[in-house]
Amino acid sequence: MTSGGASTAVSTPRVGRPTWLYQLSKAGKLCVPAMNVNDSVTKQKFDNLYCCRESILDGLKRTTDVMFGGKQVVVCGYGEVGKGCCSALKALGSIVCITEIDPICALQGCMDGFRVVKLNEVIRQMDLVITCTGNKNVVTREQLDRMKNGCIVCNMGHSNTEIDVASLRSPELTWERVRSQVDHVIWPDGKRVVLLAEGRLLNLSCSTVPTFVLSITATTQALALIELFNAPEGRYKQDVYLLPKKMDEYVASLHLSNFDAHLTELSDEQAKYMGLNKNGPFKPNYYRY
Repeated sequence: MTSGGASTAVSTPRVGRPTWLYQLSKAGKLCVPAMNVNDSVTKQKFDNLYCCRESILDGLKRTTDVMFGGKQVVVCGYGEVGKGCCSALKALGSIVCITEIDPICALQGCMDGFRVVKLNEVIRQMDLVITCTGNKNVVTREQLDRMKNGCIVCNMGHSNTEIDVASLRSPELTWERVRSQVDHVIWPDGKRVVLLAEGRLLNLSCSTVPTFVLSITATTQALALIELFNAPEGRYKQDVYLLPKKMDEYVASLHLSNFDAHLTELSDEQAKYMGLNKNGPFKPNYYRY
């Protein structure tokens, strides 16, 4: 399957994108065209939102054996991953608040029923701290020092730099390995913070990832490679591109049979009224799912 046209080159990365590709492209050092699969709809929604909604609970339950009903939780970042984590923990009865730098994501969190806070405002009361930003030093040593005894700290973001784990290697703190991927970091006064996977990605370190979502992501990656390989010479320059919308829709359509889902088909009149091809793509590139 081909796109029928080149996808749009994107030169300004946002948080969560493979920024090193964009840095190479900006510096003129990208040797081949590249497809940014990470920001395709079928990757962002299904791998980031729906898979993380399940894997956050799987990872926490496997490592901590804690009941999360009534626990105070702060999720740092309300992107797709943060939305999935918040949804899952709220369903268990956790009292969830979020931190955000983006006013749009913050407003979404408010409308979904979560309190938007600064981490320093709530850090002493939290039973669980989850980072989902892809940034660095989201949880600092000063904040780790202020956490209460037994607080669980873990990372669901791209990077292992979100929690300042390096500062916890200082001589005055003691590390106790409780089980695989679970460490108690002990302060001189006896306070313990439960650190999962040493700050690495929790769902890849401590949980299983459903094969269904892997199928969606792998299909997206495979079609991106096929498109780059089969594209006529000159369609793609040495830049970074988003997956064509038609391909995103095709990936989704391949997986609908698992749910016995039946798509409605546009009539000729409806397609003309909407200015669409009956076979898609059905949304413009700027559409936000």
